[in-house]
Amino acid sequence: MILEIKDLKKKFGKFHALNGLDIMIPEGSLYGFVGPNGAGKTTAIKIMTGLLFADSGQVLINGTDVSDGLNILKQEIGYVPDFFGVYDNLKVNEYMEFFASCYGINGLKARSRYMTLLEQVGLEDKSDFYVDSLSRGMKQRLCLARALIHDPLLLVLDEPASGLDPRTRFEFKEILKELREQGKTIFISSHVLSELSELCTDIGIIDQGKMVLSGSMEEILRRVNATNPLVISILGSKEKALTILKSQPCVQTIAVKEGDIRVNFIGDQQDEAILLQQLIDAEVMVHGFSREQGSLESLFMQITDPDKEKAVLVHENESGL
Repeated sequence: MILEIKDLKKKFGKFHALNGLDIMIPEGSLYGFVGPNGAGKTTAIKIMTGLLFADSGQVLINGTDVSDGLNILKQEIGYVPDFFGVYDNLKVNEYMEFFASCYGINGLKARSRYMTLLEQVGLEDKSDFYVDSLSRGMKQRLCLARALIHDPLLLVLDEPASGLDPRTRFEFKEILKELREQGKTIFISSHVLSELSELCTDIGIIDQGKMVLSGSMEEILRRVNATNPLVISILGSKEKALTILKSQPCVQTIAVKEGDIRVNFIGDQQDEAILLQQLIDAEVMVHGFSREQGSLESLFMQITDPDKEKAVLVHENESGL
């Protein structure tokens, strides 16, 4: 594991910002870190990057406890905050040279390194521009290039797409995909859940200072879909299908909507296959049989606002047959 966080705790007065947070990030992953406002995301990131000290717990980078020295964090983590800062009268190449020198990289080696990075983020033609003349999207890409100057093991991004237009967000996302393909491990905090589901290999959802769900994106989305209704499309009469469905112990509710039959089905994939076989054996003309596709947003709402999700389920139950 590139990053391991174990039982991390942090209080501000009587408020528990982090209350036993655990995170494990595999090497080469693009890890999405999400949670509602006040869940503890920013506090966790500040502790990870050495900007804040925890009350207790461990942060391990590549197996080494960072409490042994902040130099470990400095060398192994590249940090992209959610704001750029102000750099008056400083050109892009001067900005990159300054941060390269902070890591002991100077002269031709520094220039070669930062020009390669500027090209990677699409700013090679802006090296002689003043930083404060760049657009917000360009500043974010420059900040990303700066975070990579010392070739860190782990790249940490806090809301990197905040305030960017759709085109710029897409370009930024493509750069992150390219970096992962090059072997970088990336930790990204974001509220744009639809983009995270397309981008990330792994995800963790934090609420009230604790990790409430984590795993690979494939596993998480499979879990989302497993709780969604079955949508069955039938040609001709639906009477036989409805009779079979009502006799099934895994069927909780049935509703006919726009010609399709929607079934709240608590069985697994084997149970689904058995149901489909029963329909076919009864000569029901099935031309569609699948789980309704879920989303990361729906899972997020279910986990972080359970009362709202319960209200939806009650409404569905009342409308079922």
